[in-house]
Amino acid sequence: MEHTNIALILIDVINDFQFDDGEQLLAQALSAAKNIANLKERAKMYNIPIIYVNDNFKNWDLDFVELVEQCLRQEERDKPFVKLLKPNIGDYHILKPSYSGFYATPLQLLLDDLNIDTLIITGVAGDMCVQFTANDAFMRGFNLYVPKDCIASKTEAANDIALKQMKEILKADITVADQVVLHHYIQ
Repeated sequence: MEHTNIALILIDVINDFQFDDGEQLLAQALSAAKNIANLKERAKMYNIPIIYVNDNFKNWDLDFVELVEQCLRQEERDKPFVKLLKPNIGDYHILKPSYSGFYATPLQLLLDDLNIDTLIITGVAGDMCVQFTANDAFMRGFNLYVPKDCIASKTEAANDIALKQMKEILKADITVADQVVLHHYIQ
């Protein structure tokens, strides 16, 4: 099997958007979801690990699979978003208690075990959980891609500010997803 040193991270894409400003975030996130889904399919072609890092929404009774099922059962506004980005067999998943995917989770252990040094970070909200995860990844020495068409925040302006900060401070490549050259990471 081919080995890669890159992983695709999907932040909080299993989401019911049942919170203040959730409807506003979902409106911004739908186009990003399509881009994330396309990027995920491309990554699968190269056996790049797909890692869902998801908020548990303070519901400690649900595991990740139950969270996905709960979102897919709902007839709410989030169902098309979650259906588009639902995990496949072989995808990894980690539940996080707060903004960063690294805070109080085994994400670093998983990335070390997979020998990953480069992350493609996608998801919602770009100015919150995506940016906090990218900050922590940068502090841990990871190379970063944050495709600008694969994250969403409540407003386009907030998203643009987050992208600018990740590009300038974290040295993240914010190239659009279809221009990320994945085959360079196959060893």
